[in-house]
Amino acid sequence: MDDTDRGQLHCRILHWLTAALVFFNLLLPDGMNEWHRSMRRNGSATADQIASANVHAYVGIGILLLVFLRLGLRLYQGAPLSPSREPAIFRLAAKFAHVVLYALLLAMPATGMASYYLGFDSLGGVHADILKVLLWAVLGAHVLGVLVHQFYWKTDVLRRMTVG
Repeated sequence: MDDTDRGQLHCRILHWLTAALVFFNLLLPDGMNEWHRSMRRNGSATADQIASANVHAYVGIGILLLVFLRLGLRLYQGAPLSPSREPAIFRLAAKFAHVVLYALLLAMPATGMASYYLGFDSLGGVHADILKVLLWAVLGAHVLGVLVHQFYWKTDVLRRMTVG
């Protein structure tokens, strides 16, 4: 395995680890929600609520670290080339979507940490009510883009993202 193959493998591993952690936090935010409700009602939370909220927070910190690694790797070895069969307007849309996705993957943990650890409650609303919806929309567009590549343009994007 040469350096290019190793770099691509690292990109795929970081991609899927990030995706798994993002979906974990998007689909299972209950611990943080319970902690937040309890803090709003009583001004305190149980040990179980704090532990559950911490899991959500630690996963968010993990996402942030993985995104920094991914961005560093992307800067070091460059972004994957777009398939030649993809129309120019869609290449531009994909670049824009990736910039927005990376921005959201940085903003979500940052706003969550600012709310949870630093007490900036207004950022908790931005985190949970605005950025979360935007992230779902961008993730949906990302998956749709992969499916268009696979089934309409018949490119190797899905294969590159999975097995290389």
